[in-house]
Amino acid sequence: MSAVPISRISLPTVFSRFYLIVDDSWASRCSLAEVVQQAGEAGVKLVQYRNKTGSMKQAYEAGRVLRNVAAERDMTFIVNDRCDLALALEADGVHLGQADLPLLLARKVVGQKMLIGVSTHNPEQVRLATEEGADYLGFGPIFSTRTKANHEPVVGIEGLAGIRDLTPLPIIAIGGIVPDSVPALQAAGANGVAVASAILNANDRPKALARFMSLFQ
Repeated sequence: MSAVPISRISLPTVFSRFYLIVDDSWASRCSLAEVVQQAGEAGVKLVQYRNKTGSMKQAYEAGRVLRNVAAERDMTFIVNDRCDLALALEADGVHLGQADLPLLLARKVVGQKMLIGVSTHNPEQVRLATEEGADYLGFGPIFSTRTKANHEPVVGIEGLAGIRDLTPLPIIAIGGIVPDSVPALQAAGANGVAVASAILNANDRPKALARFMSLFQ
């Protein structure tokens, strides 16, 4: 079921593109498996599965479907928050928030082959995640977003530009991102952008995916 592990050497290339987040809170409104399939057809190579509320059994059963779709389309599959779920699904990586298991402990749990990304919101967190061996960083929220309740303060494009020189790691900008904002984010140092609602809420998802992907040609 698992895809070939990503070489650390290829990380900058792998993360210099569009990063789709599929959140289980949308599962009652659309088929997440269909969204992942459409993303794969559009050329998306990075997908994260986020499930903040489901039981481990529910998250595993739903995640297994998405994992299989992603593997069939050679997509890198990352699990949000849960190291145990990432291992159970044979994911390519796990993405940690600031309230999740500390990176050094997570590395002991998932081993050396699995990718670990870390959500960061300020320079101190960027420095620490880099020192502790993260493979890539999420940074934001760049703009206000309704996808996550009680999110961290908005950092803006200026905040992104301000931390670019603090780390050699790939930086994924996240938070309220739409296609028109991508060029400015790239100019500020983002290697890629992570998007959830702009795709999951789209009336025409293939069209929305194609619009984003056209910015990474």
